[in-house]
This record gives sequence, C-alpha cells and structure tokens, in this order.
Amino acid sequence: MNHPSATRPAPDTGSAARLREVAPHREATRLRQEIAANPNKPLTAVVRAPGGYGKTSLLNLLAHTYREAGTAVRESAEFDPAEIRSGAAALLLDDAHLLSAATLREVEALAAAGPVRVILACRPWPFPEELARLCARFATGRPLVELSELGVPEISEALRGVSTAPGDTETAQRLRMFTGGVPALVGRAMETLEPRELAAGGTERLPRTALDRFDHELSALDRTARGCLTALAIGAEPHPALLATVLDAESPEITTALAALRSAGLLDDTDTPPPMVARAVLALTDWQQRLAVLRVLLRVRLDRGGPVLPLLRPLLGTESVLPCDDTLAAAFDAAGGQALSRSSEVGESPEVAVRMFDAAVSTGLPASSVTARKAWAVALAGRFDEALRLADRVIADETASDRATAIQVAAAVLTHRGLPERAAELCRWSARHVRWPGDSSCAVLGLLCTGRLDEAVELLRTGVEEPPTSVAGASTQLASGLHESVDGAASEALNTLVRAASLAEPVGASLLTPDTPAAVAATVALHGGEPDLADSVLRRAVTADSGGPLFRTRHRLLAIWLPLLRGDTTVAKRELAALLSEVEELSPRDRLHAVAIEAGIASRDNDMAALGEARTRARRATAEHPVDLFALLPLGELAVATARLRDGDWLLPQLRQAHELLAALGEPPLWAAPLRWREMQAAIVVEEYDRAAEHAAVLDRMARHNQLAAALAAAGGVWLRVLENEVDPTEVEGAARTLHAVGLAWDGAGLAGQAAIRTTDRNAMPALLECARGLSGKGNRSQRQSSGTGGDLGAAADETQLLSDREREVAELVLGGMTYKQVGQRLFISAKTVEHHIGRIKQRLDCADRQQLLEKLRSLLR
Repeated sequence: MNHPSATRPAPDTGSAARLREVAPHREATRLRQEIAANPNKPLTAVVRAPGGYGKTSLLNLLAHTYREAGTAVRESAEFDPAEIRSGAAALLLDDAHLLSAATLREVEALAAAGPVRVILACRPWPFPEELARLCARFATGRPLVELSELGVPEISEALRGVSTAPGDTETAQRLRMFTGGVPALVGRAMETLEPRELAAGGTERLPRTALDRFDHELSALDRTARGCLTALAIGAEPHPALLATVLDAESPEITTALAALRSAGLLDDTDTPPPMVARAVLALTDWQQRLAVLRVLLRVRLDRGGPVLPLLRPLLGTESVLPCDDTLAAAFDAAGGQALSRSSEVGESPEVAVRMFDAAVSTGLPASSVTARKAWAVALAGRFDEALRLADRVIADETASDRATAIQVAAAVLTHRGLPERAAELCRWSARHVRWPGDSSCAVLGLLCTGRLDEAVELLRTGVEEPPTSVAGASTQLASGLHESVDGAASEALNTLVRAASLAEPVGASLLTPDTPAAVAATVALHGGEPDLADSVLRRAVTADSGGPLFRTRHRLLAIWLPLLRGDTTVAKRELAALLSEVEELSPRDRLHAVAIEAGIASRDNDMAALGEARTRARRATAEHPVDLFALLPLGELAVATARLRDGDWLLPQLRQAHELLAALGEPPLWAAPLRWREMQAAIVVEEYDRAAEHAAVLDRMARHNQLAAALAAAGGVWLRVLENEVDPTEVEGAARTLHAVGLAWDGAGLAGQAAIRTTDRNAMPALLECARGLSGKGNRSQRQSSGTGGDLGAAADETQLLSDREREVAELVLGGMTYKQVGQRLFISAKTVEHHIGRIKQRLDCADRQQLLEKLRSLLR
C-alpha cells in the first residue's frame, strides 16, 4: 500500500548532527551500538523530542550505520510492508506525529506480525491515539529515547571544536542561556555569530543569515501560534486567558498553539521563548503589529498594577518614532516609577528612570507631571545641578501635584552639595506650606548641623504630629537623636539614632532625606568612641541600601574611617581605592571625607609625597564644603595632616568656623572633644606645646560626658607629661589601651611609642614598645621570631619605633642628601635643631659615628 509522505527535514540538521555527536543521549548511543553490532537483529524504537533537538540527525546516523552493513533502509511513508516483514529492509520514519492514522495502523500491524526493524522519530505533540498505541507497543521492548537540551559541558566541547570560538565555561553558560540549550539553536548561533558575539552570550541584533532560517520556521506556524509567540517575545505571561485577550482568540485555541510551539522547540518548559528565538521573532514581526500587541499587554498590566518596565525597556531609543498614545504615555510614566524604585538593585541605573519619564512626555504626558520624579532620578545619577533645576521648577509651580517630592530632592541635593543651611530653610518653609512626612525633622537636622540650636529646639517643640509611618518615625527619631547628641547624654543620643536607623531599613532605597539615620548614627558613634556600633549600623544600612544610590558612597566612606582610626591603613587604602574606582564624581560632602581619609592614610604611612598631593585636593574640598557638624571629623584629620606639612595656615579659617559652630551649640563635648584631640596632636607635631596644653585643658573639662571624651582627656594629660619626660609606664599603658578601646588604636600606639622614646628607664622601654606594637596590630616580637620572622627584622622594627614622627622626617631628608640647613628650611626649624635631632637618633640607635648612623637609617627607612 502506498502512503503519501508525511516527513519533512528539520531545520539545521547539520548543526544538530554535529552537536549530537558531541553529546549523544545514552539510550541513543546504545541504539547505535546495538545496530552496529548486529544490523540484522529485529529492533523497534521510538525517538521523541521537540523540533531542533536532533531527531532527524540521529535517524540519518542510524540509516548510515545500516547501509554501511549492507542493509537497505526505507525512510518514506510509501514503504512496501512485505519488504519490511521479510527483513529485506529496515524502516526509519521521521515526523511520525504527522503520519496518517492509516499509516500508523499499518506500522503497528508490522510490529504485531513478527520481528521487524522499525525506528520512528516524533515530536511530543500532536500525539494521535494511533501513535500513542504504537509507542506503547515499542516501549515494551525498549525505553523511549527522549532527546534533551545540551548542557554547559557539551556546549563547551562544541565551542572548542571551532577554532575561532572561545570555549570557556563562562561563554558556554551564556550561550546556553541565549539558546535554551536547544541543539539546533546552539548550532545556528555557532554558525552565524561572530566569536565576540558568542563570548557575550548572543547579540541584540541577529545577523540576516540567522533571521532567514527563523523566517522559514515561523512562516510554517498558523496565525494563532505566531501571535502567541510574538506576545511571549514581547514579554507577555504564558497564560492562556491573557494571551486570548491579547490576540482576541479563545482559550482552547491558545492552549493548542502553546503545545505546538513547545513541540517545535520554540518554547522552553515554562512556555518562554529562548532569547535567541524572542529576538528573531521581534525582528521578523511588523512594527505596527508588535505595537498593537504591546498596547494590549500594557493596558492589562496597568489595570492590574503589574510591572510594565520589562515590556518597555526594549523600546528605549525608539521614542522619536512612537505615536502619542494615552496607554503608552501612562505605561512609560509607571515604568519610570518602577525603574526609580529598582535603582538600588545591582545593574540597575537611575538613567533608565530618566529615559522612561522622557518617553512618557514624548508620547503625550505633560512634562510637569513627571518633573519631580525625574529630578529624583537625575539626583540618583549624580547630576546634582540638573536635579536642583528640575526640583526648583516644580517647587515654584503652585499647581504642581508633587511639590513635596521636589522639596525632598532639593533638600537632599543641597545637603550633598555642602549646603545644609539652605536645605534646612527649604524644609522649614515646606513644613508651613507643603507638608510631607519628616519635613520638620529634616529642618531640625539642617539647623543643628549649622549651629542654629534655638531654632531647632523651637521647631522640635512646636512640630505637628505626623502619621506613624516608618519614614515619619525615622525622621522624628533622627532629629531627636541629633539634638540629644548636642544637648543631652551621648548614650541616649546613640540609642535614639540607632532606633531611627532601624526604622529606616524597611524603606531602603526609597528613603529620600538630607541624610540617612544610619549615617548620622555612625558619625555620632565615631565621635562617641563606639566603633563597633558604628560598624554594625553601617553594615545594616549597606545591606538595606538605605537611601539608595544617593547615599551608598556616604555609607562606605564612613565605614572606611573605622580602619583608618585604628591604624589599619592597608585596609583603609584598599577600600578607598575600590570606592573611588566605582564613582565617577564625588559630591562636595563625600569629597571632603575622601580627601581627609586619603590624608590620614598618608600621614600614618609617613608618605610625605602622598600627603602633599592630598593637601592640594583638600584645599578644593574645604573650599566647596562649608563647615557643619558632619565636617568636624575630616577637619580634625586635616589639621594633623597640614601640621605634618607645616602648611596649616590655609585651614585656620575652617577651624575657626568649626569652633564658632561648636560655641553656638554650647560646646557639646561629643562633637567638640574629637576635634580638640586632633588639634592637640597638630600642636604637638609643630612643637607648640603651650597650645597643646590649652586643648588638653578643654578636653579635661569634657571628660565626664562620654567614654571617648574621658579617654581623650586622660590620654591628653599623659601625653603632655610624656613630652616633659615624665613617663609613668603604668599610666601610659593604661591611657594607650583606653584609646584603643574607643577605636583610636593608632593614637594609643603613638602614645606608647612616644613614651618609649622619652623614658630614661631602660627596663620600661621594651614593655612600652611591645605595648605600642600590640596596639598597632604588629604583634609580639617574640611571637614573630618564633613563627619564622628573623630576629634582625624584629629588632629593626623595634628600633623604628624609637623614632618620633619628626625624627623620621629629619632622618629621611638627611638620607635624601640634604644638609642640616636645607632640612631646617624644609621643616621650618633651625639647623641647630636638626643637629640636635640627629644626635638623639644616633644615641637611640646606638651608633658610634655618622657612617654607621646612615647605614642603619637606610636599613630602617628604605
């Protein structure tokens, strides 16, 4: 009996064949081996897989195996049953799911009549009753051969077989994601894409050769299946009811179409097209047709409050050709808001939100309706000037509906620009005219930062009760905590600020304030000698992404102060370098902190060249950022750095403003003590001991306020006595360890080192040196020697500790070839003083003559 042919060649059979040879299915391999071992043995089998998985290629290989053994092979539905029954030929039929019922019954009759050699290949759908019955009969003797997707190892091996293609695992993983692992798609990608495109895991625009092959396959789909595939490629959920709405079809039609697409290998098991298929479909579908489908999808998602950003992201760059359309405009507006809320996520840029808002305007939305939110997105992108212009435009428009958002954006930007007083005035005005959660509290924050204590207290007293939201609660606690830090107990202030930071955590990136509770809490903790608390608060803020991109740099900079203050310059330098490599432009506030940290690292490393470079950048940073409470920490660090350079006059105006600010706030010990300590250290560096004593006296009056003030007061008195060569080893070690406990390990080590230099008790000197080394994290000398570090190195390190900072400066300049007079001119001291320093160095290092001194200095300092 003759039957019409129902078979057709699968696309890319050559590609699939090559890949199947790389990674054959276990049952398929067994099948080939069995035929090769005994081609005359009766055998029945079914190979099943979606289109493009290599069924045709496998049948071709099996046919080749038979023919090499001299066995005739019939591959058409027009076969002679008698020939097959007699064993004169093997029957291999592709696309069995398309065979007529009569042909399938005839094949079943052949199998029932006696031993034959029949192998069928089919897709999972359609699966007529006759085929199901035939498969069940064949399965009694051999499991169904189900071909699967290619894994990463198989794709890697295939790539290595192509000389120009990268064959690494990462490239294979990206290519698998791009193709879904479908063998025909992997082969097609390897044949049509450039190596760099393969390495990137695909390309946005497929080459014409790849599109031509897809065009052939897509043209074979019926209208409903093609419409489903287009909608899914645009981003529709694979739900029959939704797709029926989009395509104006019945749900049963959609269900059938999805089954056909899965069977064709164009959808994965979640009914999602692989990216390669989706891009081909979009490229081969008329623009107007795509737009019509997109409009329906957008309308459905807008009505349901669903995400529209993924649907519209591919349209960025095409705004100029989009029509004015209410649905498109509303969708772009919603997408801008969604992009804004997602700007905290890795890989998400606030620029996407900016472009979405612009697209909303270009498709018909009034510009005024998106300006405030666009200003927010622009601020997150770091373009502060543009953000302020946009926000000011909305604030000045009394009819604008989102003036509150614009005010929050402006206040945050102004604070970043180093203008907290202007931010405070804006928030005060807003509290009277345009209310938003936390407006009064944000005004209090700015007023306190700039020394306007009475106005802040009045605003706290008369503030209007607000709804108990997380944002309002965090803002209120923030204002109260900062006020307590100025006019209350340090412990209470910290408790309040930590609670504020906790309240702000659930808000995450949506928090839009002049400063985050976490940043304020961490700053107060650093000023109060609570480094562990500062570290905890900042870690949680980073995890919650509190304040989003606008405050990420601020939180990370504050965290770098912790290793700097304990003297771990390696960690501080590494973290600062990593941060600066990721940020294009720092805001004035962040730049001030960054340059102060940079100066602190150089000063602690005794790197005078780097310190000089930091000084140059610091002059710009201090000029751009007026003095406020949160600038005191970097100002104190810069005071010591400029003293090391003998170039502190330019910083005096800022230090004077800092003291005027503190005086206006009533000299709050929590904020004043750390600055006094740094100024005392600066005075010691330039050997102005009377001025150092004045700062120490002020510290002594603040000692009872908080643990850091107490530690600084005690250490200040001890340090002054050490400078007068009054060294009590027990007192020195106690003060040094107290400094270590409040996070100032470097200062504690410095105090112990100075005492070791100045003591006349040879028995006390080693103990003080070990104390200094222990506090600086350098460990115990004997432990280092026993662990394999040579004794000479340990001795050399101990001898280095014998030199003061000034003596190290003098020694380095002398080693550089300068005369005593030149050294004196560089350091603004007399040549006689330089000679005196050299004499003390020679005595401490136990050197008999100048040559021995120079040799020892080279070993210590080079």
